[in-house]
Order: sequence, then structure tokens, then C-alpha cells
Amino acid sequence: MKLQTKIPLIPEENQIDYNAKVLLMGSCFVESIGAKLEYYKFQTSVNPFGILFHPLVIQKLVFRALNDDLFTEEDIFFFNEQWHCFEVHSVLSNSSKDGLLQQLNDSLISLKDYLVKATHIILTYGTSWVYRYNETGKVVANCYKIPQQQFTKELLSVEDITVSIKKTTSLIKNINPEVTFINTVSPVRHLKDGFVENTRSKSHLITAIHHLINQQSPIRNLQSFYFPSYEIMMDELRDYRFYKEDMIHPNTTAISIIWEAFSKVWIADETQAFQKEINSIQKGLQHRPFSAESEEHQTFLKQLHFRIKTLQQKINHIKF
Repeated sequence: MKLQTKIPLIPEENQIDYNAKVLLMGSCFVESIGAKLEYYKFQTSVNPFGILFHPLVIQKLVFRALNDDLFTEEDIFFFNEQWHCFEVHSVLSNSSKDGLLQQLNDSLISLKDYLVKATHIILTYGTSWVYRYNETGKVVANCYKIPQQQFTKELLSVEDITVSIKKTTSLIKNINPEVTFINTVSPVRHLKDGFVENTRSKSHLITAIHHLINQQSPIRNLQSFYFPSYEIMMDELRDYRFYKEDMIHPNTTAISIIWEAFSKVWIADETQAFQKEINSIQKGLQHRPFSAESEEHQTFLKQLHFRIKTLQQKINHIKF
């Protein structure tokens, strides 16, 4: 008797190995996958501008980075004792105007560098709902708790999203034609928008991504893919025990299951032995002894150091 429906997954070509350079941008779920990649010491850059929920803001930042369109004082504002930028997440906000501009432009330079050299780019979209700042008419990445009446809420159409993602991928492929795109839709439910509204939002994202992939030529289509993280959460893990207490975000178990599915499709088999050794070393580094000065623990540390050095000789970019 089957007690669960399983989404069929087939390993793709051009998988991620330890020579790959992976850029991840998008919703908070991309940080969950990014954290797994970082834990196993893959080469990654995860959300250099913080969490980004919708396609338009990702498109804008990619355009800025590739066109060396640096941030200026006109792009930032002061509110609640902090300097902010409507184009990025609040994690970058700063009490210093110069400090914020420096951080924004350093992140822009870093993003351009990774866009040029990335082998894989994972884009995770969270919502089709956007907020437009009435004073400028521009769509924002974050409202910074500014009074809601200063914004107009809009639902991006399938066409809006398709055009935006197409512009983003085209910009990147112009300077990095060999890069592989992995598109996903976040399984995090945006219930503040409403239950029906969340479903409409996710359906627009999914339809737009598939519309874009299907309209590409067979050759280009080999470089743009969809990974069903949303469907795994909704159709395989359709039980609230896989959610955190807020009943909105996937919990640790759910993230691990989706990571295992992602690994099956996108992580090269030859990395498995390295991942096993890295996991063992990571646990060793987290170990807290009863007596740090004991001979037994000192021997353990020496062995751990030797294992790290041995691993670094095989994968020289790894640092612990």
C-alpha cells in the first residue's frame, strides 16, 4: 500500500560538483538550499542583497550589476533611524549613509563577478504580489514598515513574470552563455496575502517559468530547468508536521527531504564521498569535549586537522 505520492525525479546533465560555482538568489527558501550547499563546502554566493521575493527586483539588480550602475544617494532614504534602499532587503540597512552605499556597491561588484563566472544560477521566486511606492511609481523589494497607504499592491501577470525572467536570463547569458539556470518556486506560503491569493500568486510564477522554458529552442532549453520544490512540499509532504510552528515555513525535516531530492537531480554522484567526509568533519568541529586539555581530545584534534588537510589537497578551495 502506498501512503505517499512521489514526484518522479530524473538526474540532469551538467550537475553541480566541487568545481562548480553556484549563485543563488530569491526568496528565503533559496537560503535553505544555499545553507546546505555551504555546509558541504560547495562554491556558492547566496543572496548578496538579502532575501528577494519577486522577479522584478532580481531583474533590476542583475541589470545594475552587469551595467555597472552603482547606487547613489538618490537610491537610498532615511527612516526609523536607519538608511535603507527600496531595491534590497532590510538586512543591508545601515545607520550610516556612506556605510550603506559602500555595502550596496560592494555587493553589486561581487554579484557581477559571480554572474560572469557562475556555472549554475538558482533562482527561487516567492510571490507574484508586489508593492509599488506611490511617490516614485517603482516596485520595491521591501516596504520597511512604511505606512501601507504609501504603496499600491499589485499582482504580476503571467506575462509580466515571463518577460521579467526572460530579461534576467538574457542579460546573464550575454556575458555567460554556458551558465545553467535552475528555476524554483518557494514552498513557503504567503498567507498574509490570503489563501486564495497565495495560490494565485504561486500559479502565476509556475506558469510563467514553464511558459518561458517551453518557448525556448531545444538547444537553449538545455540550459534552463525547473526544480519542483513547491510541488514536493505540496504533494509529497502534504502534512503539517513538515511545517514550522508558524504553519507557513518548511521545517528542518522538510528542507532535508527537498535537499535530498535536489541532490538526486542536481548534485553529481562523485561528490557523495566528499560530502560524507565533510559532514563528519563538521560534526567533529562542533564537538564539545568534557576536558579540552585532555590527551584524548588533543589526539582527536590532531586527527581532525589531518583529515581537513587531506581533504584540502583534493579540493583546494575548501575552508573550515
